[in-house]
Amino acid sequence: MDSFIIAALALCSLTATAYGDKGTSKARSCSDIRQFYNGKGFPVDGVPIAEISGEHLRICPQGYTCCTSDMEDNLARLSRTEMEGLLKDAGRSLQTSLTGQFKAFNGYFLELLNRSANTLQETFTTNWGSLYTQNSQVFSDLYTDLRHYYRGSNLNLEEVLNDFWAKLLEKLFYQANKQYFIGEDYLECVSKQIETLRPFGDTPRELKTKVTRTFVAARSFVQGLVVSGEVVRKVSQVVLSQECMRAMMRMTYCPHCRSMASARPCANYCSNVMKGCLANQADLNTEWRHLAETMMQVADRFDDQSGVDVVVSSLHSRISEAMLNMMDNIETINTKLFQACGNLKEGGTSSTGVDDFIKRGKVVVEDTLGPSSSKLDKLVSDVTIRLRDMQPYWVSLPSLLCSDRVATGAGAEDKCWNGMNRARYLPEVMGDGLASQINNPEVEIDITKPDMTIRQQIMQLKIMTHRLKNALNGNDVDFQDTSDDVSGSGSGMCTDDICSRSQRPIVPVTERPNLYPPEQEKVMKASAHQNLPCITIYLLSLLILLLRR
Repeated sequence: MDSFIIAALALCSLTATAYGDKGTSKARSCSDIRQFYNGKGFPVDGVPIAEISGEHLRICPQGYTCCTSDMEDNLARLSRTEMEGLLKDAGRSLQTSLTGQFKAFNGYFLELLNRSANTLQETFTTNWGSLYTQNSQVFSDLYTDLRHYYRGSNLNLEEVLNDFWAKLLEKLFYQANKQYFIGEDYLECVSKQIETLRPFGDTPRELKTKVTRTFVAARSFVQGLVVSGEVVRKVSQVVLSQECMRAMMRMTYCPHCRSMASARPCANYCSNVMKGCLANQADLNTEWRHLAETMMQVADRFDDQSGVDVVVSSLHSRISEAMLNMMDNIETINTKLFQACGNLKEGGTSSTGVDDFIKRGKVVVEDTLGPSSSKLDKLVSDVTIRLRDMQPYWVSLPSLLCSDRVATGAGAEDKCWNGMNRARYLPEVMGDGLASQINNPEVEIDITKPDMTIRQQIMQLKIMTHRLKNALNGNDVDFQDTSDDVSGSGSGMCTDDICSRSQRPIVPVTERPNLYPPEQEKVMKASAHQNLPCITIYLLSLLILLLRR
């Protein structure tokens, strides 16, 4: 009888082998994955020679496998690293484009401003002579402040312009009345009369409106390009969650563990994995689109009749016109200033020859935009096209990252990898964004814990859009940027490369969708039924032993 029991157990052992994965008579070789695994930079020590039972697997299906627990962990980390690399590459491409647009527009605007400053120096030296050379600092200070403002300095542009005209009034009054002794207190009184006297006519008021609108719009526009690039950079560096890593492993490397290296993911399966992994990133979409749309509206303002070229290129001629207006009316202006500030005593150097200043100042060089206008048109067109193209970036990432990896061609839907086997993938594709992932069958996410880095970038986009909308109206509103260091930032993800397998932060769901079709369930149940003969023999053997007693 003992020999019968031994024979039964031996038969059970043979039966278990006979009913291996896919009903093969013996375990398949793992030579392919050994070569693949080594090609990924891992040592082949410990890699099975032939398939082994997969009860130890925690991510991949637990059928017969060529992967050990260590291999599964290594490939899981690799899948996350590769995914993060792809995101950085995609972000780097967009960053490069935005940086190129910034450099082109920024370089053009500064070139335009420098050309305006050089033209003023050349023409004023010739036309205004000593009146300009002795007071050139007033003009150079104006252009310095305009550059600093454009580059982001905390300057009030209206105050800069008001200060320029007040100083210019003092200098011109002093030059026109050198025969008098004029002290600092008297000149201060003179500058305070500028609103009442309006010595420069309507030019200061008109220039204030045009220059403010132009520079506020230009500064906000380049800031928008910079902020966009920074948002892309920071979001592209966000570490993917533990659950995303598990999902990427199931999709990318579990087929290799199952000796199905050629199986490519089903299209909808890949979409669900990517939409789950990039759920927080997709939430940038609304504010990202708003920013791009507002930037395009600002760009449209640059090439109209009161645009960048016209305003900046005409600065020197408008200032010269204003100076001529004052010199033409210097006697009337003097009379009113003497009444307001008191009479002056003679004792200065000599007569100034105001008539000569006026005569020379009237030789004004006409503004010539030349090819710069068409250059601006090209810049605006290029930026607008790029902004329009980048609008769907955050919600198009899943399809972009799936485009090169999913199964295609005839019969692809029935022969693709669905996370468990080669079969059709039936679950529906989830929507975009964190809230839409509550029932994602591939990536379990706690939708109550958004990624704080990404939420911060959404706020930056809102702030920048608000600045640009104000810029459309010529209003310069400064905001305090939110701190880069957000207390308690994170996405609820594990910080270690491999978290405890039991940590699965999810939202309780009363009903989970049917993850796999009936055919797949049959495959899974069949693998369990394959061991029934063996179990039966064990039970018979146990019964015989009991009967003997």
